[in-house]
Order: sequence, then C-alpha cells, then structure tokens
Amino acid sequence: MTAPRTTAAARKVFGRLSLPERTFVADALRTETVGGVLLLVAAVAALIWANVPALRDSYESVSHFRLGPGSLGLHLSVEHWAADGLLAVFFFVAGIELKRELVAGDLRDPRAAALPVVAALCGMAVPALVYSLTNLTGGGSLAGWAVPTATDIAFALAVLAVIGTSLPGALRAFLLTLAVVDDLFAILIIAVFFTDSIDFAALGGAAAGLVVFWVLLRSGVRGWYVYVPLALVIWSLMYNSGVHATIAGVAMGLMLRCTTREGEEHSPGERVEHLVRPLSAGLAVPLFALFSAGVAVSGGALGDVFTKPETLGVVLGLVVGKAVGIFGGTWLTARFTRASLSDDLAWADVFAVASLAGIGFTVSLLIGELAFDGDRLLTDEVKASVLLGSLIAATFATVLLKLRNAEYRRIYETEERDEDSDGIPDIYEQDDPAYHLRMAAIHDRKAAEHRRVAEEIARKQNEAKDGTGHVAAEVPGGAGEDGGRPA
Repeated sequence: MTAPRTTAAARKVFGRLSLPERTFVADALRTETVGGVLLLVAAVAALIWANVPALRDSYESVSHFRLGPGSLGLHLSVEHWAADGLLAVFFFVAGIELKRELVAGDLRDPRAAALPVVAALCGMAVPALVYSLTNLTGGGSLAGWAVPTATDIAFALAVLAVIGTSLPGALRAFLLTLAVVDDLFAILIIAVFFTDSIDFAALGGAAAGLVVFWVLLRSGVRGWYVYVPLALVIWSLMYNSGVHATIAGVAMGLMLRCTTREGEEHSPGERVEHLVRPLSAGLAVPLFALFSAGVAVSGGALGDVFTKPETLGVVLGLVVGKAVGIFGGTWLTARFTRASLSDDLAWADVFAVASLAGIGFTVSLLIGELAFDGDRLLTDEVKASVLLGSLIAATFATVLLKLRNAEYRRIYETEERDEDSDGIPDIYEQDDPAYHLRMAAIHDRKAAEHRRVAEEIARKQNEAKDGTGHVAAEVPGGAGEDGGRPA
C-alpha cells in the first residue's frame, strides 16, 4: 500500500524575511528614512525660496551661478552640478544595492526575483502607457513618457515616517527592492533615450578608467585617496562623452564585491555603502531637490497641470499608472507562479504600497529636465506636475495605510518581540532548542516569583485572622469593641 501523495506547500509572497535580510533592510531603511525627511525639508525650502517674491531672484541667481574648470568642460551651473554630480553619488549607492540584491539578496533566487522585477517593469510600463495615451489623445509631446516611471524610495519612506505606520518588514523590503530595480531601468532609460551625441574619445577614457577601477578592486588595493580621485576622473570623462554622468556612478557601484570571504564580517560593498549612503541620502539627494524642486507655484499654475496633456500625463502616470502597474504585476506574478499571499496580509495592503510607489520625486525630476531640455517653461510645468502627482499619491497611500495600521502594528510587534532578550526576535528562534530552554528557564523564574508572592499574601492573610478563623474586619474611624463606641 502506497502512502497518499501530498502537494507541496504553496509558496508565499511577502512572507517573513530571513534574519540577515531583515537586518540589512532595517539598516538601509533607517538611513533612507532620515534622508527622506531631509528630502522633504529641502523640497519645501526650494518651493518657499522660489515662490516668495523677496527671495525668488536669489534662488535663480544661486541656481544658475556657474563654477568649475572650463578647460575640462566642467564650467557648470550649481543646478547642473546637483543633477549630474551629486546624483552620481545617489546612483553609486543604487549600483551597490543592485549588486548586493543580485548576489546576496532576494534577486539572487530567480523565483524570488520574479516578483519585484515584474512588478517594477509593470510599474514603469503602465505609467509610460498612461502618459503616452494622454498625450496622443490631447495632442501633447511624447518626449516626457519616462517622467512618471520612477519611484523615489527616500520620499516614500519619509511619508511612512511622518504618518507613523508600522508597515510590516516584508512590505518595506518589497518597496526597497522595487525601487532598486526601478532605479536600474531608469538608468538604462537615461543612457539609451537621453544621449544625443557621443564623444567616443571621452567615452573610451571613461571605460579605461572603469577598467583601472575594477583591477584595483580585484587586486585588493584599499584607500579612499586612490578611489575618490579616480572616480572623479571617470565621472568627468563620462560627462564630457555625452552619456549622462550618473551612469559612471552606477557602473562603479556594480563593480564592488558584495559577497563576504573567510574572515570577513562584511563585504567591501557593504562597508562602502555604509559609509556613502548617509552622504547620498543626507546631502546629495536633498541638495539636488533644493535646486530642482524650486518651481513657481500658484493657483493658476496648479490648475494648468490638469489642462496640458504633458503635465496631466505625468500626474495620471504617477497616481494611476504606478498603482495599477505594480499591483497588477504583483497579482499576475502570484497568479501564474501559483504563489499565495502571506496569511498576515491582504491584497489591499499590496495596493496601498503600490500607491505609495507613485511618489516619483528625485529621478522623475531628473528625467523631466532631460526630456524637455531647452523648453524652460514646460520643464518647470512638468516639475510642478511631478510634485503634485507625488503629493496626491502620498495622500492616497496614507489613507489606505492608515485603514490597516492596527493590523500592521500587531504584525510588527510579533516580528519585534524578544522575550529572552538575546537580540534576535523570538519568531526567528522557534526551531532552536536552546531558545525553548531559555524560555523554560524564564518561565520557571516567573513561576517561582508568582509562588513566592502567593505564599507571602497567604501568610499575611493568616496573620490577620482572628481566633475564630475569620479575617478580622477593619473597623473604620478607630472604633472599639465596647458598645460600638469610639475607643
């Protein structure tokens, strides 16, 4: 007689993260959240600076002030330095994140990678389609099709920090991985679609510099004084080649080793990311926002956002396209891989996170500048539409997330509980005998303490009993036994 066949347990999407992945994600999100708050502050400061009549001229003067060596082709405006120089640091970190995900994170497993990759692709394709349809029907320009395709992870996490939601770790990790894949495709879009002409001599020099960078890394050469000057040379050559200079940043990030060797606690990529991420999140991206988000905003200007096809396409792409694309890609992936949603979550949670991904601040502003280069008025209008679309997406996501916040808090508390105080959440130690022995000892100590307290209470009650075996009643007001008169 043969045993009945059993079906394998269905694979869960948004299940609990592994402990190392959880630790990495928590550290990365903590830095990004702080950077996101600074990003919000910088964006608000830019809007105030650019719209207060007494300050508006100074904003223009500072943004367009030029500096740098002209002989090297780098006599650029402050706004240009922020977009091409500081964002190279941001994309350098993005490159390291992508490399780590590919060799040590969720993207290493093709089955696990399918979900964020498909979700990110759909989350870029659908907004581009929404923008294109809006402009085809309205007679607008298709040049800005890529503007609503990007997700700004720092801004999204800042929103989570401000509204105080206890979003479960699996959904936060999904948002982070989604943004990493999103950044990769945004880089490819910038490289392929926004490169007008190429100086092959400068590009060859940048490629040679990248080879030297790679050889030094593989040879074990250490020291910032070697890599920082080389990185600046590579960046300047890439800029002069006509290819967007941020490509140099992501290329160098991808070259770092993100796997550990014997005797290493952290890989070189993790160490460098730990050092550079605060610089990216706390300085580079906020400064870019300061000099990119300063657009003139008025009631009439905001109204125009909904009347011009280019700006309306951006808003609809961010608010509708992102939510529908990411949610649809996630649902289809789960459907066709026969995976089921984690028992703790509902599809409404996935839609809320997809809506939050409609915040497309940093890279959307950058692509908007590239797409409408030469048309200052339309560039500013598209920037305003990015700000408005991101605000609408953030507000909509906030409402959806708040509706489920009590459930998120319950999941979060379960994930964080550490009753044996060993620094590892209890939920990760259920299969460890040592954990159960520690918990048994803890419960024994608690039981012994409860027994001691119970015995102490019983002893005091016995001492208070009278000779008849009844507890003596407490006499109010100091009354005695003589006829009930006061003693």
